[in-house]
Amino acid sequence: MTAQPGGGRGNALGLPSGNPMTKVVVSFLAFEVIVFGLAIPGMILVSGMSVAMSVVLGCIGMAVSIVCAVGVPRTWGYLLAWVLQVFAILLGLATPMMYVVGIIFAAIWVSIIVLGRRLDGTPDVR
Repeated sequence: MTAQPGGGRGNALGLPSGNPMTKVVVSFLAFEVIVFGLAIPGMILVSGMSVAMSVVLGCIGMAVSIVCAVGVPRTWGYLLAWVLQVFAILLGLATPMMYVVGIIFAAIWVSIIVLGRRLDGTPDVR
C-alpha cells in the first residue's frame, strides 16, 4: 500500500508523492531530529534522569525521525511519523517540557498534512 507517483488522493495518513508539501514534511522531520537531540540534556539537567536513559530515549526519537524522512513518500513513512508525534508527546513523561514541545510539533504536523491536502485539491498550484 504505497502512494502512487503522479498525484491522486494518496493515502489516509499522508500526502500523495507529487504533493509540493512533501519537501516541507521532510524538513519538519529533520527539525524533529534536532528537537530530540536537545531533549537529551533537558531530561538530564531538568528532570534528573540518568544519562543512559536520556540518551536512549533521545536517540530513539532521532533515529525514528530519520527513518520517517526517508520513508515519507510511502504509506509506512507517514504512519511512522504519526507514531513519532505521539512519542514526542509521551516523552513528557520523562521531562515535562516535552509535553509542550510535543504538542506544538504535533500541531505543526497536523497543519502540514491539512495544508498539503488542500494544495493537492487545488489545480494549478504546482
